[in-house]
Amino acid sequence: MRVLVVEDELRMAALLKRGLEEDGYAVDVASTGPDAVWQAGEFDYDTVLLDLMLPGMDGVEVCRRLRSAGRWMPVLMLTARDAVEDRVRGLDAGADDYLAKPFSFAELSARVRALIRRGAVERPAELQVADLRLDPATRRAWRGAAELDLSSKEFALLELFLRYPGQVLTRTRILEHVWDFAYDGASNVVDQYVLYLRRKIDRPFEVEQLETVRGAGYRLRTAPTGPESRDHQSPRV
Repeated sequence: MRVLVVEDELRMAALLKRGLEEDGYAVDVASTGPDAVWQAGEFDYDTVLLDLMLPGMDGVEVCRRLRSAGRWMPVLMLTARDAVEDRVRGLDAGADDYLAKPFSFAELSARVRALIRRGAVERPAELQVADLRLDPATRRAWRGAAELDLSSKEFALLELFLRYPGQVLTRTRILEHVWDFAYDGASNVVDQYVLYLRRKIDRPFEVEQLETVRGAGYRLRTAPTGPESRDHQSPRV
């Protein structure tokens, strides 16, 4: 098993390297953000231990760039900061776990083992199908370059479709994920909100991507169809 330690404080980097090697891992060390992006992009690691505060580029940006490049190895973010907003920033950028300094090496070792068992699973920070894009962290969505003005339920509905492109989602499944158990399964609330969403993500751009599958439910096609499907940077008015 191969681990990348990204830490600019030499003593801490040496301690982590020695401890992980005693656990049987092969360990590489990077001391700057750009070096970390290059090494993790060039070599396959089973996990990355990533310090938040780094010269050249902080750990959040390193993690974001790795995920944008399709590098899905588990990332454990290490930091002397214990503020909630720092943890949120790291996790939203694609980190898998978070450990505040000072920490016991036994706990770090256990977290590394857990992350390696999880493996490299694709989990992009942003969701995108064709030119339809959504950022769960900032709660923003776009069709091409045009930002979409969505209600909270419309946003949740779009996020669900973007997580399962090409799959038929039944009304029951949509109710379970977007609404709560208080809603009546016989209600037409799903149909209403699919119509609302279609009016915002498809019709202004003269495309069809969110389709009704008769007798089954709804599906987000992996590519839109229509006269503007090749290039719809702005909505029609």
